Amino acid sequence: MSEATDRPDEDAWAQACAEDLAAEQARRRAAYGPPPGSAAEELRKLMDAVADKLGSFQAPLLGLAAQGAVQQVIQQAKAAVEPVIERNPDVFDHLAAAGGELLAAYRSAVQGQEGRWTRGAGDPAGSETKADGPSGPRDEGSGAGEHIDVD
Repeated sequence: MSEATDRPDEDAWAQACAEDLAAEQARRRAAYGPPPGSAAEELRKLMDAVADKLGSFQAPLLGLAAQGAVQQVIQQAKAAVEPVIERNPDVFDHLAAAGGELLAAYRSAVQGQEGRWTRGAGDPAGSETKADGPSGPRDEGSGAGEHIDVD
């Protein structure tokens, strides 16, 4: 056998993987719509949606002078935020990631506190039930004086 027939096409595997990935991405776009953009793009979309919503509410509720004032405030807000988005698009991605981390930390703290509440104050390991303690049945009101951190 020659050297050309011993070795399969080296690009065939990469090409097949790329085709499979493209097909899967197309299937997901069809099923779920386009993927979300960066945090900066999402902020722009949010600003536009809020501006459109405020524009639709103001017509029947406010007079002409108030409509002009609302439009001016909307334009000023866009003018203030747009340069920040243009200069620092990565900042919004980092802020979104930091917000996710803060949410995860809060969730962890809340779940830990809930676990301590449901296990009972006298048993940090959770091996005893509320009715039976190490010395037998326990009065439900005996947990008085327990400190609960609500901060």
